[in-house]
Amino acid sequence: MAATILIVEDEPAIQELISYNLRNSGFIVACAGSAEQAKIMVNDVLPDLILLDWMLPGTSGIDFARYLRQGTRTKAIPIIMLTARVDESDKVSGLEVGADDYLIKPFSPRELIARIKAVLRRRLPEASDEVVETGGLKLDPATHRVTVTDSVDKSKLIEVNLGPTEFRLLHYLMTHTERVHTRGQLLDRVWGDHVFVEDRTVDVHIRRLRRALEDVGKDDLIQTVRGAGYRFSYECGVDNHSQNA
Repeated sequence: MAATILIVEDEPAIQELISYNLRNSGFIVACAGSAEQAKIMVNDVLPDLILLDWMLPGTSGIDFARYLRQGTRTKAIPIIMLTARVDESDKVSGLEVGADDYLIKPFSPRELIARIKAVLRRRLPEASDEVVETGGLKLDPATHRVTVTDSVDKSKLIEVNLGPTEFRLLHYLMTHTERVHTRGQLLDRVWGDHVFVEDRTVDVHIRRLRRALEDVGKDDLIQTVRGAGYRFSYECGVDNHSQNA
């Protein structure tokens, strides 16, 4: 799944240069020229990461970062500060208000992309295009394929046929193994927090995912934790898929 990056930068030339390189690297890009404009955009759709210029007209980047960290919906969004300030005290200030990384201008596009990918790997592994292998499953976000090694012929890979929602759901669960996720959490992370669907929608797609995994003997990886939610686990829990979703 391509990650959505919000660029908050008031210099049009810099904004355009960053936007061009991010799109060429496969990211979905949104742009804002001020913190006020960014607030409106974040309220509409939560980005996966924010590139935030320190020196903005009106509300500064530091103040906007502080605002994001205080919001219930926005406090977990990764932030990379962009600034021409080179003093160590400025860097410390940026990190103290909650920035995940700090990049000093001028910087190369390659370094920026590398920093973005590193932060996403730490904070949002499901937003990365890296191949995930766990529980005998191999999921490749770039090719949108899930495979498992044949139990008889180890050189043969069997493909698991999944719809787009089941693929996103499995990707999220595989990058957050052994954790219990409520229906609400799964709706926010897989469907998006501005998509208004019933919690039971999750149950429907969990059942579809299990049916697809059952064909390759991996349906027991998706476990129901009664009264709590779902988890991806290699361990046979007390509440497993035999319970109603």
